[in-house]
Amino acid sequence: MAPAEDHIDCFQCRHFYVTWDEFFPRGCKALSFKSREMPSAVVRRSSGIECQLFDRKKERGRRRE
Repeated sequence: MAPAEDHIDCFQCRHFYVTWDEFFPRGCKALSFKSREMPSAVVRRSSGIECQLFDRKKERGRRRE
C-alpha cells in the first residue's frame, strides 16, 4: 500500500462537500455520490487508481485584522 502522503486529500478538492446525511457525511460533486468514507478512498478502492477529477481549491485571500 502507498504511503499516506501519496493519497489525494479531498479536503483540498473543490468538488468535496460535507452533507447533512448522518449516514453518508462526505460527498463528491464531480462524481455525484455521497459516502461514509473520503470520496478519494472510494474511487481508489473501486477503480484501482487515484481520482482523476481532483481539482485543488483556490487559495483564499488573507483577512485583514
